[in-house]
Amino acid sequence: MEETINQAKKASFDLLNEEQFIKYLSGQQRKLYSIAYSYLRNEADAIEVIQEATCRAWLKRKKLNSEESFTPWLIRITINCCMDELRRKKRVFPVGKWMDEPAHEMKNNDRIDLERAMDQMKNKYRHVVMLKYYQDMTIPEIAKILQKPEGTIKTWVREGLKQLRKYL
Repeated sequence: MEETINQAKKASFDLLNEEQFIKYLSGQQRKLYSIAYSYLRNEADAIEVIQEATCRAWLKRKKLNSEESFTPWLIRITINCCMDELRRKKRVFPVGKWMDEPAHEMKNNDRIDLERAMDQMKNKYRHVVMLKYYQDMTIPEIAKILQKPEGTIKTWVREGLKQLRKYL
């Protein structure tokens, strides 16, 4: 009986129409933006990544299993888009960037040091530290998003903090 109910839920969710998709997505926009901004540290890039993630999610919406996994699935797509953008930026050297960027004299030195330390961390540790401390997510939520066991996530958080201490 319960299996039949779950199959009916899945079937109705698989047939996600545009209005339902927008409804689910609009509730997550703020969270997605803050995640993208924490990775890219640029408003325009963060907005572009959110658009890309939204497009990817729309195209792959039929693969989503349940309504409960929508948010972790969307966050995972956003993180993947951020990583793609960061890889792309490594290949491109913007010549006029130094002229366009405002001076950062007023930026807090501790924040600059933290950003540099985060850049030096391994990606898996960086992901969990950002989700835990920048997004205030719990270990089970992070485990669901990254599709890893909770014990692994706890280890990665501990190792990530250890790396941050080393770099700072």
